[in-house]
Amino acid sequence: MAHGAHHTPLLPPHPDVDLARDCAQCLGWGTVVTRDGAHELCRTCQPDPGDSEGGLDFTG
Repeated sequence: MAHGAHHTPLLPPHPDVDLARDCAQCLGWGTVVTRDGAHELCRTCQPDPGDSEGGLDFTG
């Protein structure tokens, strides 16, 4: 059974597509879809604004 997109007042995040260009995790989109259907920035290629280093997340 097909389901439509979830209605949410939040806009999807805006990734830096230049950073995402060669990313194998998000396939160049800069965002990934979670199991809940939410869009979030790719942790592999998009720097975390709260992290001064940015880049890869090895907690995973």
